[in-house]
Parts: sequence; C-alpha cells; structure tokens
Amino acid sequence: MKNLLSNIKIKVNPKIYLKDPETSALGRKIISEGILLIDEIGFDNFTFKKLGERIGSNESSLYRYFENKHKLLVYLSSWYWAWMEYRIVFATTNISDPMERLQNAVRLVTEKIEDDAATEYIDESVLNRIIITEFTKTFLTKEVDEENKEGFFLIYKSVVNRIVDMINEVNPSFPFSRSFASGIVEGALHQHFLKDHFKTITDCNEATSPTDYYQFIINTVLTQKQ
Repeated sequence: MKNLLSNIKIKVNPKIYLKDPETSALGRKIISEGILLIDEIGFDNFTFKKLGERIGSNESSLYRYFENKHKLLVYLSSWYWAWMEYRIVFATTNISDPMERLQNAVRLVTEKIEDDAATEYIDESVLNRIIITEFTKTFLTKEVDEENKEGFFLIYKSVVNRIVDMINEVNPSFPFSRSFASGIVEGALHQHFLKDHFKTITDCNEATSPTDYYQFIINTVLTQKQ
C-alpha cells in the first residue's frame, strides 16, 4: 500500500489555500514545520510569525499560501482525511466479506498512526496527534456553515460516508448507520485523547486500544437482530 500511496497526490480543496503549498519548497516547508510547531506549542499559541521565525522566512510569505492559521489547520485536517481515505480504499478493495471490509476500515480510523515513509515532508504520526487534539477547532466556529457550503469538510464527510456504506452492507436494517459511523470516527479521536490525558474515564490504555473498543462495538451491535 505504501508503494501505491507514494504515487498518489493528495488533493485538498483549492478554496482552502491561496497558493498550493505542494508546488514549492517553501510551501512544503510551511506544512512540514507547521505540523511540528503546532504539535509542540498547540494551535492556540501557534502564529505565522512564530512559524516564519522557525523556517527563516518572512511572515508575509506565509500569507501568500494561507489567509490565516485557521485555513492552515483546515488544510492539514483535509490532507489527513484524504490520506486516510486512500488507505481505507486500498485496505478494503477486493475483500468480499462486508464485515471484514468494515473491520479493516474501522481499524484504520481508530488505530495509533505511524509515520508513512511514502510521504516525504509530512509526518503522519505527528499530524495524527494534531487531529486528536485540534481537529474540532476546524468546525466549531461561527463560520462552519459557510465553510461547509464551500466544501471545506467534504473529505472528512467522505471518510465517514464510506463507513456508513460498509455498515449498511453488514446490516441493512440497522437504523443509525450515519450516527454510528460518525461516532466511530470522532469517538476514536476522543478515546485517544482520554487515554493520554484523562485515564480514569476511559477503558482504553496500553493494553486495550480504541481499536479494540470499536471492533468490539461493531461486532456486538451489528450482529444483533433488530
């Protein structure tokens, strides 16, 4: 799968950026170092000025790529979910059993992410930590409806809807496939956060992963007769 992914360009809605960061060395550096800096200091403390100082570039040059830091975070999130969608497609193609397809997809969206060597300038393991802690900030805003109309969250919703389709294939009579799918994708991020920070209110730990939890849930819920 890594060899296949290395030949694929991750596509992000061009309305999110002013200039495609993948088209220049500076743009790729903005992405790679931006990920590391957000991970180090958090999105709230992150500024383009701090990033510019880190990469040795004028702050104004960063604004040629992104209107503001919110758009950068939306870009990073979109890139992550597009990358995740490709992984799901490759992991579920040519598998005839619907439950096995669903289990593979759920494993991918709930597991701890390791860096993918096929993507040279993005460390997915670090980006995953940002998605866990910062992803909700992309849409818990006053502008969410307008940005949704602009298609900022299409890739994220596409990942969820792929899982919706798989749930419906496993159990066509299950009445809450969309809520269940979005709960798995969003809930897995929350469980990873709880596992790392609020250990007393989750059963996930070093021995039991969020993947274990959600695999148990789908096997239990979807095999019951409605």
